[in-house]
Amino acid sequence: MSTVKDRIGRYGIWNVGLRAEDPSRRGELAEAAAELEELGFGAAWLGGSSAARHAVPLLEATGRLTVGTSIQSIWQYDAAASAAAFAEVEAAHPGRFVLGLGVSHAKLADQYRRPYSALVSYLDALDTAGVPADRRVLAALGPKTLELARDRAAGAVPYLVTPEHTARAREILGAGPLLAPELKVVLETDPARARSLARDTLAMYLALPNYTNNFLRHGFTEDDLTDGGSDRLVDAVFAWGDESRIRDRVDTFRQAGADHVALQVVAGGDRDTLPREEWRRLASLLG
Repeated sequence: MSTVKDRIGRYGIWNVGLRAEDPSRRGELAEAAAELEELGFGAAWLGGSSAARHAVPLLEATGRLTVGTSIQSIWQYDAAASAAAFAEVEAAHPGRFVLGLGVSHAKLADQYRRPYSALVSYLDALDTAGVPADRRVLAALGPKTLELARDRAAGAVPYLVTPEHTARAREILGAGPLLAPELKVVLETDPARARSLARDTLAMYLALPNYTNNFLRHGFTEDDLTDGGSDRLVDAVFAWGDESRIRDRVDTFRQAGADHVALQVVAGGDRDTLPREEWRRLASLLG
């Protein structure tokens, strides 16, 4: 049987709106998923703390698209319930759902304690319940969690990272495991406008130590983390500009060791919006 890395190809789409629970949006989600598959994207990554049930409308509307959670918080979803939901989706859509897991953040989870140990225990429970290690991925940033992704999962889906982090992650993972970083894309050529849109999105993450500590580990300074993020930081974690510049930026992550890049369009406005025109533009420039 093919691996997750084999199935998802080089590019996917990351979006919060794809996990919408409003029944009135199921048709919209189905149409969007079918178009993503037609455009050639190999995976749809469900933003926010998503779960197996959120993947179902997309899986039902497509025949090949892989759908993954990016990520499911271990604090929000019990391991036994997650395993049962995985089994149900797997029975209906064999091989097409990937369980992406992460420890979230202390500011977002009241029970946040000893996150690494909690993640290990969660994986132990999934093992006991029969969820295959090669069908789960971890939102790994630091070295210990990357090693865990190497040893106890199909690989890593790091969020809000740089090519330098990608290169280091590849060293830790080795050649076999999946490395699928998320990359935010602003389809805007004006530098001031592009960076403004980027900072509007970046602001919430700069209040979360898991991300800021990771930036500091990779050569950024406290000054880079103030006032919405320095130009250097914005330019490192966003792809913006004309189509050639964006393509070059995506290629930089691939050259650093990414097997697959999960592209998140940043266009301003409601994060639940499905930016389908921008997805078409991305598909065209990635060709």
